[in-house]
Amino acid sequence: MNKNQLRFWVLVSIVAVSGFSQGMLLPLIAVIFEKDGLSSSLNGLNATALYIGILLVSPFMEPPLRKYGYKPIIIFGGGLVIASLALFPMWKSFWFWFVLRLLIGIGDHALHFATQTWITSFSSPEKRGRNISLYGLFFGIGFATGPLMTPLVDINEALPFIVSSILCLAGWVFVFTLKNEVPEQEVKINSFLATIKQFKEAIKYGWVAFLPPLVYGFLESSLNGSFPVYALRRDIDVSSVSVVLSAFAIGSIITQLPLGVLSDQYGRRKVLMTILFFGFCSFTAASFLEQSFIGLAAAILISGMVVGSTFSLGISYMADLVPRNLLPTGNLLCGIFFSIGSLCGPIIGGLFIKFFQNVSFFYIISVLLLAVSVIIFLFGKKAVLMFEHKNY
Repeated sequence: MNKNQLRFWVLVSIVAVSGFSQGMLLPLIAVIFEKDGLSSSLNGLNATALYIGILLVSPFMEPPLRKYGYKPIIIFGGGLVIASLALFPMWKSFWFWFVLRLLIGIGDHALHFATQTWITSFSSPEKRGRNISLYGLFFGIGFATGPLMTPLVDINEALPFIVSSILCLAGWVFVFTLKNEVPEQEVKINSFLATIKQFKEAIKYGWVAFLPPLVYGFLESSLNGSFPVYALRRDIDVSSVSVVLSAFAIGSIITQLPLGVLSDQYGRRKVLMTILFFGFCSFTAASFLEQSFIGLAAAILISGMVVGSTFSLGISYMADLVPRNLLPTGNLLCGIFFSIGSLCGPIIGGLFIKFFQNVSFFYIISVLLLAVSVIIFLFGKKAVLMFEHKNY
């Protein structure tokens, strides 16, 4: 294995561990708070802390990445996540856990921003979809196993947090073996206003590519943060909830790489608008199968297979549309849009559960998927043409 291959596999491995911690935290804390009698709206509010952290740190991430390189940012992010996970059992408090989740959001975003940008920078266009899909695949593997930790709460509430922090530490140490690199320095970002200017430039070319990460953020956070509350109120037990959530992640694992390869061959736009439409169909089907555990698990598995790659395909689509020197900015914006969607997911999900008790929770997801599929169909081709006519 050469150095480039080793670097790639270390990066996707640390992403898998990060995915595990994220996949565990959302349903785990939702279940703990629901058992303690916390309202669904407050439960959703606590879940937003992760994404508030991402949004708070996003405008300040690009200058240190360009100055210090990828490796220090990944080490900082991983270390912050490990420390925060280890502190959860110290004190069970709504606001203490809120702050810890906010810190995990900051750490996770630093880690993902640096790894995404590093991978997109050294990946050739003909292998970009494949490499980002493998990135998404490993994140999905971690995310799929995360919810399986939820039943451990019946043994000891601290146990899932301890297991997660140890696994994160084991993956984190391998980052120290990598040789640091810095992004292309054609663009100098030395102020907040310069960062905003880069944001505007990247949005001009890649705005349509930022919608799939936004949709995926909403889907992931509402499914993992609000669905457990919805399911428990529909008398679905905790073990069944964890299996259903894992089914979505497993579905995304099955098709992550094939969809990435297909996007290399047939184009990111065509693949994205197709899978989003089929995601609308599968989540609509799930709304009619809630009374059947097998039917619901099967519908969510299929949903994961069709829309579980939305985030990684969105990153690849963005890399196709924005100039190479704006890749760090584009990756940062993918994270911001993902966070906006993720922030809205638990809040809207919690309010939906509270005020629409006789309406299926899955409708809000299916409608959003259909809307973005239509937008990509109508405007995606124009975005590609605009980039192709720009002299870079």
